[in-house]
Amino acid sequence: MAQHPTAARHPTAQHPTALIAYATAAGSTAGIAERIAATLAEDGAEVTCRAVTDDLDPAGFDVVVVGSAVHSMAWLPPALAFLPKAAASGAPVWCFSVGGLASPDSGRVSRYLAAGELRRIETGFPHGFTPREHRLFTGVVDVTRSPLWGRVFYRLTGGSSGDHRDWAAVAAWARRIATAMHGKASAAGSATA
Repeated sequence: MAQHPTAARHPTAQHPTALIAYATAAGSTAGIAERIAATLAEDGAEVTCRAVTDDLDPAGFDVVVVGSAVHSMAWLPPALAFLPKAAASGAPVWCFSVGGLASPDSGRVSRYLAAGELRRIETGFPHGFTPREHRLFTGVVDVTRSPLWGRVFYRLTGGSSGDHRDWAAVAAWARRIATAMHGKASAAGSATA
């Protein structure tokens, strides 16, 4: 996704601006971040999509979306380190996690497990930080690299190796963000009119 450096620096821009920042381990999270960015861009936002680095500055964006791969029910350190900067930007911060839970939106047990995983992940977030929304997506799963207990648990919850990214769910969530962004932009526009 192309970076639009001028979008975040001009608050009078006609289009809302969004930063999609992510930490990835094997590429699943980057793919989801790029799909979120593409959906927001299709909806008229000026979007910057980048891996989290020390020099990434969230200031000046209308919305910040931060995502991370999940290992042992925790975000990767670069994404966790970026959250205080994102919160300090003053923009609403939306978060997404990419884990291996099979079909986190289907069935009562899967929803229960997903909610528990999200709560566990959020215990690692900075004290006092609450995202606008936090969503769990499934990524590419390779159970052959998991210990035996992990493979057994994954099979019992309906999982298998492969690319389990639900692109329709990712796009639907991105549209929720776009709707919120446009609502904020409309409110700001009417306040200055």
